[in-house]
Amino acid sequence: MKEIIKSIIKDFHESPLQELIERKLSVPLNSKKIITVIGSRRSGKTYFLYQLMKELPKSVRREDIIYINFEDERLNLVASDLQLILESYYELYPYNKNPLYFFFDELQNIENWEKFVRRIYDTVSRNIFITGSSSKLLSKEIATSLRGRSISYELFPLTFDEYLKFKNIRADDLYSTKNKARIVNAFNDYLSEGGFPEVVNYDRELRSKTMQSYLDVMIYRDIIERYDIKNASALRYFIVKSLSNVSNYFSVNKLFNELKSAGIKISKDSTYEFINYVNDCYLVFLINKYSESISIQNANDKKLYCIDNGIVNSVSFKFSGNKGRMLENAVYLHLKAAEETVYYYKGKGECDFIIHTDTKVNTAIQVTTELNDVNKKRETEGLLEAMRYFKLNEGFILTIDETDEIIIDNKKINVMPAWRWMMVN
Repeated sequence: MKEIIKSIIKDFHESPLQELIERKLSVPLNSKKIITVIGSRRSGKTYFLYQLMKELPKSVRREDIIYINFEDERLNLVASDLQLILESYYELYPYNKNPLYFFFDELQNIENWEKFVRRIYDTVSRNIFITGSSSKLLSKEIATSLRGRSISYELFPLTFDEYLKFKNIRADDLYSTKNKARIVNAFNDYLSEGGFPEVVNYDRELRSKTMQSYLDVMIYRDIIERYDIKNASALRYFIVKSLSNVSNYFSVNKLFNELKSAGIKISKDSTYEFINYVNDCYLVFLINKYSESISIQNANDKKLYCIDNGIVNSVSFKFSGNKGRMLENAVYLHLKAAEETVYYYKGKGECDFIIHTDTKVNTAIQVTTELNDVNKKRETEGLLEAMRYFKLNEGFILTIDETDEIIIDNKKINVMPAWRWMMVN
């Protein structure tokens, strides 16, 4: 095994860093903390590590970097083998006394990895960067074993302005009629295709097959293998049914009853476990109804969102008839990537998103493809009810491509294209 690790280390040192388009996420390089970057598979974590390597001071030589991808099929390591990484490196470079930089990709594949990381942090180097595809890296392992030593960040598929960069479309030019048209067209593509970096410039068929493969890996590697799921068919049915409810209200109990009615044998406890699993691997997210009471939040239905519109469209429904749900999902993902604390509001009316910052709600957002004679009253009244409840003087209705300003009872509603809002928020 040591010879394999030496080859991996040496091959990395001898190969040039790949060209990349920089992501917006900013992390400190000299914090003296363990930096953990967590996100779904294929969201760009490996390339983000390359980005960080390129940002290191020029005094850091390539040989001072140890990069290990723990999904390399040549590696079949357990926690006790991790010491071999250090031994292999120092056998290759016995006289190197420079500070070392460790980049460990998909480290959650090694059980009890945190003990090794804590030891090298305490004894070898405090320049440690970790990626993983499990949200548990943000909680249990770090809280118990790396307490006080780490800072965590989340990386999501491309935001819309990053998507424009990948498409080589200028986001700063809205005055050119041609460029604005490119932005609008790109936004429609973004709503249907999603933002996984690898597939941005794929044709439709290849993109669809690739997205399906992403989902398969999440299901089988991140859930079935990790949690030793025996009833794989029930899990897959559960996931497809969940994705068909994107941007809708979601009840685990109701879904359990649906599964039973469909003849799927599954216990209610397993159904609750499934939703935890798909949340842990960043496939779906649930948001609560806003309430100051935790028990009321837990008692009400959640709203469900998916990590990427492309995933939804590859397995669930056709985009054309569900553009409003895809728009709402895209807005949620933008808020999630911006690390906002998000709820939905429901009183007599409904408001899609309530943003809670520090000790209060400071933003209310309604999402609809367009305002027309059928929905205008419902959308504005739901938003206004939330604005009155939270004492907000201003709110937003995000659409596909409408701009307006509505004043009702001295409260201002900004109607604006979601793509423009995403580019400035």
